[in-house]
Amino acid sequence: MVVSADYDGLICAALLHHYLSWKLEGYYDLKNIWISNKGLAEKKNLIWVDLNILPRQGRAIGGHIISLSGDIPGGFQSSCNPNILAGITAAEFNWKFPFSTLIYLLWLHNVEIKHDLLARLLVLHSDATWLKYQHYHENCSKWQKTMDGYNWKWLFQKVNTKTYEKRVDRELYPLLQNIQAISGKSKLKSQHLHIQSRQYQFNPDWDEDVVLKLLKLFGKTLGWTPPEIPEIVKSIEGKRQKVPLAFIKEKGLANFIKEKRVFSYAIPSPRIFNFTSFGLVNKSPLGKNHD
Repeated sequence: MVVSADYDGLICAALLHHYLSWKLEGYYDLKNIWISNKGLAEKKNLIWVDLNILPRQGRAIGGHIISLSGDIPGGFQSSCNPNILAGITAAEFNWKFPFSTLIYLLWLHNVEIKHDLLARLLVLHSDATWLKYQHYHENCSKWQKTMDGYNWKWLFQKVNTKTYEKRVDRELYPLLQNIQAISGKSKLKSQHLHIQSRQYQFNPDWDEDVVLKLLKLFGKTLGWTPPEIPEIVKSIEGKRQKVPLAFIKEKGLANFIKEKRVFSYAIPSPRIFNFTSFGLVNKSPLGKNHD
């Protein structure tokens, strides 16, 4: 698997390695790909986790909206995406999947985490899930009903309280700060104490020590045997850009993808379209020689 180069990707990697024995072979930060020798050799068998990629040979698990009005680009037919399964498009942005890829995986594989406060804090920290539960409660409740058969009540108990926020601020964030697993803040603030969610995005070229510490923390707290980190042999640089979603609608998604040779994209808001290109059409950049 190749995972997103952030906290969310790493905690997904820990879960998938423990329960499915998936091996970690690289990272993608929506601009650059870092890949191991085995990842290059097995490029057709890679699964891209917490990501949405377009090449037809690229299978992916991710939770971003990828459809404008029901049209699903061919490359996404091999993707496991809750918005695709539920038929959610950019027109229903307020009803998109609100949780992290990790939450989706927990439900898919019916994995119930340890009944431990720190375990809950670590899981709900992925993609600021606890904050989204506070701010978009109606949509979250809708998705919990859609994804039935899971113990959501325990996982989200008392998340929308001052007590929970204090635990995040006084226990989780200092712990992550201590291992340098915080690189910035998100825009969302908590309802009661107005705490800004912390984020962690890493560069595999120089953050290997932090990656190892995070994986060790997941292993110790959640009981998930962490994967071995890959020996990176190649990095491939793409070009990431942002355009108004209205422009894509006018031009046509399929036409834009072909013209710009889009490798991955996301619709993070009702007005914005983010995309990355490596200059290839319907092919993985792992198959081309890059410096």
